[in-house]
Amino acid sequence: MCLSCGCGEPDNDHGNPANITRQDLRLAAEAAEISPEQAVENIQTAAAETAV
Repeated sequence: MCLSCGCGEPDNDHGNPANITRQDLRLAAEAAEISPEQAVENIQTAAAETAV
């Protein structure tokens, strides 16, 4: 969906590499040696802590 915009296309960055794709999530999880699901949980926690 580019995961950041919610369009429903998880592998499409819409020509802008700043959009987060499923591949970006997978690579970040691999770099941290965690599952993609754990990466999502970590992102959700961090976003909730920084939300105003």
